Amino acid sequence: MAKAKPRRTTPPQAPRLFDQARDELFSHILRCGVLEALPEHMKEWFDDTMLYLAERYEDLSEEELGQLRTLGERYCQPVANRPAASAEPETETASVN
Repeated sequence: MAKAKPRRTTPPQAPRLFDQARDELFSHILRCGVLEALPEHMKEWFDDTMLYLAERYEDLSEEELGQLRTLGERYCQPVANRPAASAEPETETASVN
């Protein structure tokens, strides 16, 4: 009988710092009710929250902090309704005489 090869398992990777900051930002958005805020209040909230995240995650670059803010602002935007496309394409039927 052949020996079964032991399975090599890789230890789970720790989430990247950017991913942790993004998840924390989304969590704050949901907990703080920013989604229902007026635009001027939302801007003020983002200004304060980004300062907090910059202190908490000091290894993030300015570019990454900008990306975080962009992701957060997009997350807060209402869903755009798209016009419904017809399920079946319109075709002309020829009458047979």
